[in-house]
Amino acid sequence: MARVIVHIDLNAFFVRCEEIKDPSLENKAVAIGHLGRGGIVSTCSYEARKFGVRSGMPMNKAVQLCPHLLIIHPDYHFYVAMSHKFYNFIYSITKNIEMASIDELFADFTDVIKKEKNVELYFRHIQQTLYELTGLKCSIGVGPTKFLAKMGSDYQKPMGLTIIRKKDIARMLYPLPIEDMFGVGKKTAPRLKFIGVKTIGDLANSLSKNDEQVLNILGKFAFELNEWLSGKGSDKIITEYEDPKSIGNSTTLKEDTNQYETIKSTFEIIAEEVSERAKKENKIGNTIQIMVKDTNYKAHNKSITFNNHTNDVKTIFNYAIKLYENNFLDLPIRALGITLQNLIDVKEMKVQMTFFDYEHHEEESKTKLLINDLNRKIKGKPLKRASEVKNNGNK
Repeated sequence: MARVIVHIDLNAFFVRCEEIKDPSLENKAVAIGHLGRGGIVSTCSYEARKFGVRSGMPMNKAVQLCPHLLIIHPDYHFYVAMSHKFYNFIYSITKNIEMASIDELFADFTDVIKKEKNVELYFRHIQQTLYELTGLKCSIGVGPTKFLAKMGSDYQKPMGLTIIRKKDIARMLYPLPIEDMFGVGKKTAPRLKFIGVKTIGDLANSLSKNDEQVLNILGKFAFELNEWLSGKGSDKIITEYEDPKSIGNSTTLKEDTNQYETIKSTFEIIAEEVSERAKKENKIGNTIQIMVKDTNYKAHNKSITFNNHTNDVKTIFNYAIKLYENNFLDLPIRALGITLQNLIDVKEMKVQMTFFDYEHHEEESKTKLLINDLNRKIKGKPLKRASEVKNNGNK
């Protein structure tokens, strides 16, 4: 029996969070980000998208396209809090969850829906209940693999529900434009179009024939895409261990970019997520590792280890952004992540601190005993420790 893999994607998540705080923003053209030099659209409402506004677009250009655009500065603390509500709700239904980013997840519902007679009605109920409890809107994709589930959640937005079985691939996915294919980046799609691969069906046909031009463009990734389009993609959900040795989050960007502001704001969000999860697990770490994937999905890692263990969000972010600035500043990026490593329990650190305090106290006691013993044996001014000498202005 095929597994039932689900991808749940929160619709225009940052914008929806702002609408929850301020309902007057609903049904208006809204963009999250900053105006001015280097300002980038983090995400935008569906109303703004009708004017051509898109994620990753310079904010100045967005305002030119949509002069009445409302620009809201991001509130990452609130977004992370709302993300926790989303994850906790799904976790109450199934424990087999894999975090994809702050606003999307994969989950295995195979065992959960065994007794359900109407699968579509069941997932509609989940969608509606999430909305009623949190105010968040989502699209849900259901399929036997993670790829098909992801394509399903992208198929209809907002509040869409799409089930894609293996037998549906040709009928539902082949007619879609190549840029709608998950895994085909913004830079790769035009290159494929240039050689005549304009739809997902064109890509499937070219891969089946081992088209040399397509293979040159996609490289090793061609094999994986061919597997996905054959319905043989991964159905494995990677859940968290009970006692993690590291805590990390990553996200795939909406499009390839080397825009500093976009990458910086994404790192800020991920740092919030990592910090919150570490605090929830009562963990602190002293190594920060960042991961970036380039446009060919090749992963690059850099890390730094420091003296003091931490789970502080500012510390995590500062180390992460410095690693990025020092190593990947001009690299077009498709995905990125942060991992807090070398974890120990907070209580373990407290025990260590108590031990070191005791050692320090013991050393001080030994010093006192030595000085007292010397003072008994000598005549003249008694010896003192430097810390006991008060500064009276004399040298």
